[in-house]
This record gives sequence, structure tokens and C-alpha cells, in this order.
Amino acid sequence: MARDRGLEELILDDLGDLPGLTSKPMFGGLAWMLDGHLLCGARDVGLMVRLGKGNDGWAVALDDVGPMVMAGREMSGWVRAGLDACADDDVRKRLLDAALAFVRTLPPKV
Repeated sequence: MARDRGLEELILDDLGDLPGLTSKPMFGGLAWMLDGHLLCGARDVGLMVRLGKGNDGWAVALDDVGPMVMAGREMSGWVRAGLDACADDDVRKRLLDAALAFVRTLPPKV
């Protein structure tokens, strides 16, 4: 898997300069954390987004968005958006906004 620098730039633009936001290489791409909690990650195949258990039904109904599967196991509360979904500014921003809303409910990690 390779990184997608263009997608990474779009995500950085969408997320802006949030206090507590950090990034680091992870999962063969680049991942972003908010206050120590994993928020999302980008690779050359698209975006993985943390929406929280039970909060992902609306997202998987979108075109080119589905459940996140790692090592053959579906990760509840996470979705993956393919490159077509990531290219749609409204879809990408909606997913990221929902991820921010969920992660902000979690207590900061020390």
C-alpha cells in the first residue's frame, strides 16, 4: 500500500488547524488523531473514518462507502471510503465532520 499525497492534502484542508490534531504514518498510509484518539486514515485506496459503533449506517448507504474490513474482520463503527467518494468534497467533508463529532465525545488521552 502506498500513500496518496493528494488525498492527504485534501484531508488536511478539510480538518484545518484543530487543537489536539496530530498525524503519523500508520496502516501503510497517514493517520490523524484528535487528542490521542484515532480519527481517520488515508491510503492510496481511499479513506478510513471512525464514526463510532452504531453511527455508520447512513455512511455505508453512500456510493463507494462501505464497512471497514481489516484482516477479514469487519470493524464496527469504522467505514472505508473509496477514491470516488473521497473525490466528492461534500461526501468527504460529511464523513470527516461525523468522525470529528464522534471523537470529540471521547475523553482526551493523556
